[in-house]
Amino acid sequence: MPDRKQVRVRFAPSPTGYLHVGGARTALFNWLYARHFGGKFILRIEDTDLARSSEEMVEGILQGMRWLGLDWDEGPFFQSQRLDRYREFAAKLLASGSAYRCFCRIVESDGESSPERTWGQPGAHLCASLTGEQSAARAAAGEPFAIRFRVPPDKTSFDDKVFGRIEVENSILEDFVLLRTDGIPTYHLGVVVDDLDMQITHVIRGADHISNTPKQILLYRAAGAPVPEFAHLPLILGPDKQRLSKRHGATSVMAYAEMGYLADAFFNFLALLGWSPGDDREMLSRRELIELFSLEGVGKANAVFGLDKLDWFNGQYIRNTSPEDLSAMVARELKSAKVWGDPNSPSSNLHATVDLLKSRAKRLSDFSSTFRAFFTDDYVYEKAAAEKFLADARLKDLIPALLNLYREDHAYTIESTEQILRHFAEKEGVKAGLLINALRVGLTGQGVAPGLFEVMQVLGREKTLARMQRLGEHLRITNDE
Repeated sequence: MPDRKQVRVRFAPSPTGYLHVGGARTALFNWLYARHFGGKFILRIEDTDLARSSEEMVEGILQGMRWLGLDWDEGPFFQSQRLDRYREFAAKLLASGSAYRCFCRIVESDGESSPERTWGQPGAHLCASLTGEQSAARAAAGEPFAIRFRVPPDKTSFDDKVFGRIEVENSILEDFVLLRTDGIPTYHLGVVVDDLDMQITHVIRGADHISNTPKQILLYRAAGAPVPEFAHLPLILGPDKQRLSKRHGATSVMAYAEMGYLADAFFNFLALLGWSPGDDREMLSRRELIELFSLEGVGKANAVFGLDKLDWFNGQYIRNTSPEDLSAMVARELKSAKVWGDPNSPSSNLHATVDLLKSRAKRLSDFSSTFRAFFTDDYVYEKAAAEKFLADARLKDLIPALLNLYREDHAYTIESTEQILRHFAEKEGVKAGLLINALRVGLTGQGVAPGLFEVMQVLGREKTLARMQRLGEHLRITNDE
C-alpha cells in the first residue's frame, strides 16, 4: 500500500476539446486515489498543440471539473509555459547519447515534403548512424532537425495495476521523436518531463495509453529517474459496445449539467464505470467513495455508458435532495428555461409542487418540460392523451357541471375535491375514471401525472378552476366542429 504522504497523481487534459466523459472519469479516479491516501491531485494542461488549443477549451475543462467538485491541490500548470524545460531535457539526452539529431525528411506521395507530418514516422532513422561530429556540423550549418530517442535493444516490461504484467519487445518500437523540428515537444517528452518534475508517483489514465508506456519508461530509465506506478483504466463504450462518441449522446460533461443531471449523481455514476466497491452497493456518497476506492477495484473489461442507468441515478439523487435545495435547483431550471416568470405560477407553493413531482423526475429539465403545466399556463394538451381521454361526447356537459360544484367547494381539500367528483359521477351514472382522466389532461396537459386531487391542491383553487373552464371550452369547441 502506498505511503499516504507520498501519493501524487495528476490529470493532464489537452484543451483541444471540452471535458468529455472519458477524461472526467480519469480525473475522478485520480482524485479519489489522492483523497483516499491523503495525497496530492495535480492539474496539468497539455497545450503544446498550439493550433488546436484555446483558452475557451481550458475554461471548459476547469468548469467541468468544478461542477463535479474535483478540486486540485496544485496547478493548473501549462505545458506551453515550460518549453525551455523540455528542450533542456532533450539536450541532456542528446549529450548522453540516448537521443540523436534526425535530419531526415520523407517525401509525400504528391512530391511535397512536410516536416510537421514526417518527423517521427517509421523509416526515418538513417541519422542514427551519424557521428557526433557529423551531426553537430549539419546542425551548425542551419539544417533543420528533430531529436529522436535511441531505443535500446532487448525488451521493456512493467506491472500495470489493472492489467498486470506487460512486456514489449523494443524491436517493434521506432526511434521516436522527442523534439520536433520547430522545437515543440512531442507527447512522450512532455509527459515524462512533467511527471518527473511534479514528482508523480502513480500515472492513472485510459487504457488507450498502454502502448505509450514502454516508450515513456525508456525515457525515465535514460534519465536515471524512478519510474512511477502505472494503472490503465478500461475504455468507456456506448450501449452498442463501440467507443463512446457523439452518436451516443452528449460527451461533454457540462452538456450533461445542462441536460438536468445533478453533479453528485453524475459523480456517483461515473465512479462505477469500470470500478466496483466489491459488493452490490450503487448509491455511494463522495465520502464513501473516497474511503472505498482502490485500484484493485478497477476491472479490465470496458465499461458501458448507458443513459438509462444515469437517469436512474439522477432520479434517486433528486428524490434524496432536501426540499429546500431541490426547490432552489428547480427554480433555477425554470428561470433558465424561461418557464418561470408567470405571475400566476404557483411560486408560493413551489415546495409542495416539487415534492409532488420529484418521484417522477429523472432530470431537473423534466420540471421545465414534462411538468411544465405545473409552473405556467403556457402548455398544450398532448395529442395522444386528448384523443384517448377527451373523446367522450358526454364530457362537454359533465365538465362544466362539475366546475360549478367545485366553485361552491369552500373547503377545497384533497378529501372534499375527491368526494365531490365521485358523488357527481355516481349521480350522473358515469365512471369516476372518465372524469379523473379528463381532468388530468385538462389540468396538466398529460394523460399520465400524479394523483388528480393532489394536483388540484398544488395548483391551487383559482388555477384549477381556470383550467377546468379552459377544458370545458375546449370540449365545446371540439364537439361543435
